[in-house]
Amino acid sequence: MTKDNRSQVRRVLLITLLLNLLVMGLKAIVGIITGSLSLQADALHSVTDSANNILGLVASHFSSPTPDRRHPYGHQKYEGVAALGIAAFLGIACFEIIQGAIDKIWHGGDSVTISPEQLWILLIVLGINIFVAFYERKIGKEVDSPILIADAYHTMSDIWVTIMVLLGLIGIWQGEQFNLPQLQWLDIIFAFPVAILVFYSGWEVVRSNLPWLVDEMAIAPEKIYEIVMNVPGVINCHDIASRGIVGRQVFLEMHLIVNAQDVKTSHKITEEIERILKEKFAPIRIIIHVEPPNYESSNISFSSDKNNKSKTNL
Repeated sequence: MTKDNRSQVRRVLLITLLLNLLVMGLKAIVGIITGSLSLQADALHSVTDSANNILGLVASHFSSPTPDRRHPYGHQKYEGVAALGIAAFLGIACFEIIQGAIDKIWHGGDSVTISPEQLWILLIVLGINIFVAFYERKIGKEVDSPILIADAYHTMSDIWVTIMVLLGLIGIWQGEQFNLPQLQWLDIIFAFPVAILVFYSGWEVVRSNLPWLVDEMAIAPEKIYEIVMNVPGVINCHDIASRGIVGRQVFLEMHLIVNAQDVKTSHKITEEIERILKEKFAPIRIIIHVEPPNYESSNISFSSDKNNKSKTNL
């Protein structure tokens, strides 16, 4: 049985939501006061942090691992869908950053002015972001929550974004001190790597959750075959299929040929197989279709190979 950790997930999301709202407000205020395009873009990125927390809270409400009549395989894919929603938000933020930078290159804009006090505020914001990212990732791994881990990735991108922006603003501040107006371009220059980092974070979120949503193979069938064939009484197994993510939830099915003439012996063999597989890959739900000793098959798993055929000896 998969443990339901949704209450812990919701508590973490609520805490990080409040912190992200604080971060967003500070970035937006300083960005507007200074006229910094990169900082305003960073504030936009932080808007997605808060939106992601809200999205995660909604997804967590619906993502119970416990099966029911309408969802016999549980509801955990809601978390995967929510993680893709985070990736979509990241894509929007990336587009907005690039669009704003290009617009400033072509049409210009007001000069950026920054004070030491405002730089200290941004350092505090950076510290909050670092805390949120490591806190979410730590709890996400402890409770095996993809939505927390995905949001931690997003917040990690926010850390690098803020570092980029902060370096640019420090350079602009130094330019003001030494009368170097050309350093104003740092605000635009740093906007582009910020966008790249945002896009990369979105890709990481998609890459880690897509296998769960498209039912990609969870465990190599050859590995299952090797384990099962070492169980006494097994003649062969074939048509092995698995989906899910190891450590989160796996669903496994196979056809099994056993050296047994009665149901009781066959059942005992299948129970031993289930015990071994659960020890190695839990949480896992297993379905085994038992076939008679005279059945033969060469298909370990499903394949597009037309020459990989099975036959039955009657």
